[in-house]
Amino acid sequence: SCTNLDCQAANPTYSGHIALILQGQCVGCHNASNRQGNIDLSSYTQVKTYGANGRLLGSIKHSPGYVAMPQGTAKMDDCRIGLIEKWIAAGMPNN
Repeated sequence: SCTNLDCQAANPTYSGHIALILQGQCVGCHNASNRQGNIDLSSYTQVKTYGANGRLLGSIKHSPGYVAMPQGTAKMDDCRIGLIEKWIAAGMPNN
């Protein structure tokens, strides 16, 4: 679960960190059968697309010009955002 994430992980993995965060925070509304905003974050390929184009970080960091996510609730904590940021900076490996 997300409560056991290692926020200090130097090299967060897709399977061990990113997918867990997205399952807990995003996939309920952004999946193949419920594509809110026409966005599906249920697979690595889809997540990599939004990681690469800046929309994933822009939205979860509540940056100006992006739709703040998760919608209608508080911003994700710095631990989760930091892990996603490190994973994107590392080239979004499928690990």
